[in-house]
Amino acid sequence: MVKRMDPETAWAAYRSGHDALRGWLGELPPEHWTGPSVLPGWTVADLAAHLALVADSVTATAAAPRGVAAHSLSEYLTTYAAAAAGLSELTLAIARAAGHDKGRVLAAVDERFAAAAATVEARGLDDVVLTTRRIPVRQGDYLLTRVIEIAVHADDLARSAPGAAPPAIPRDTTRLAVRTLLDVLADRAPGRSVEVRVAPFAAVQCIEGPRHTRGTPPNTVDLTPALWLRLAGGRVTWADELAAGAVLASGQRADLSAYLPLF
Repeated sequence: MVKRMDPETAWAAYRSGHDALRGWLGELPPEHWTGPSVLPGWTVADLAAHLALVADSVTATAAAPRGVAAHSLSEYLTTYAAAAAGLSELTLAIARAAGHDKGRVLAAVDERFAAAAATVEARGLDDVVLTTRRIPVRQGDYLLTRVIEIAVHADDLARSAPGAAPPAIPRDTTRLAVRTLLDVLADRAPGRSVEVRVAPFAAVQCIEGPRHTRGTPPNTVDLTPALWLRLAGGRVTWADELAAGAVLASGQRADLSAYLPLF
């Protein structure tokens, strides 16, 4: 199972990652904002506006009534696909309301993140069960989804503005997103026949098969953090990255295509 996360640690990683990405957007030249992003149908301004929605979702959470059972983080991530169209429309509405203007989009991001921070401060950082716009989850797990959002969208934005220096996302934010998604993979594909390594942050063993008694399994997958985030988030496909040589896979069972994307 995915390890329970201390909400204070997850909130700190989300907040520092958000602040770094918001600062980068503030320095991004306005001419980049009207260009297409790597997400089909979205401009860079639309993608920036999505950070407001990421924060707005925190404001929409509340402590669940006593007796409400929490779903796992892995289960929460499975709800993304069905919600994608609605999330896209909400994001585009934020960007339209701001006229796709850089200053107004960033003002919306700032306002909604401030509301999210006020919500967390008022509730505290105990690992309570939360109601969300989808299914109930524990606060630590929910805030981990915000960390994942920041890490994945930071990479999206970097690739959408190739002429600019990439955002300097804090190491702890990226590490936590990478490790959490590896744990989700191991949760969904239990076993010990394949070792997936994302240096320098983490490695997990997964997928059923012949057990080995010690050392490294005979099947290994080596990925960079950026590539792992893209695969997990469905930005690229296993087949394409394997063909391009970006994925280093060794052994007959070293194939993650049946389990990707994770959300």
